[in-house]
Amino acid sequence: MKKRFIKNKIINIIKASAGFPSPADNYIEEKLDLNKYLIKNLEATFFIRVSGNSMINAGIFDNDILIVDKSMDPVNQSIVIVSLNGELVIKRISKDLKSGIYCLKSENLDYPDIKLDQGYDMKIWGVATCVIHNLI
Repeated sequence: MKKRFIKNKIINIIKASAGFPSPADNYIEEKLDLNKYLIKNLEATFFIRVSGNSMINAGIFDNDILIVDKSMDPVNQSIVIVSLNGELVIKRISKDLKSGIYCLKSENLDYPDIKLDQGYDMKIWGVATCVIHNLI
C-alpha cells in the first residue's frame, strides 16, 4: 500500500496483526491526525531533539524527538525540559518527601542528581509528553 503524507497527517491508518501477516489493505480503519493523538495543546507545544544519553532508562535516547507542552505544570516525577544556568537539560523532576528538596534526576546511573537547593538559575520550559524514536 502506498503511504501518502500531507504535512504531519498520515492519510490512512491500517490495522495490522503482530502475529501472522494478512492482506492489510482490507483493514483500513480511519484517517490519522498525529496532532490528535500526540498533542493536547497545539499552541503550547514544541519539539526538541535529544542530545546525549542521560535519560536512556526512561526510553529517551540520543537523537530522539520529544514533544513538550509548555502549558502543563510539572508534578513529581514529570520529565521536564529545564534551562539550568543557561543550558537546556532533560531530566525527571523529583521531590524528596523527607526533606522537601527537589532535584533533577537523570535516568542513567552514570549521571549525578542535581539538587535544586544549590542556587541554580533555573526555568522549566515544559513537560515532555511523548518521545519519538526510530526502531532501527
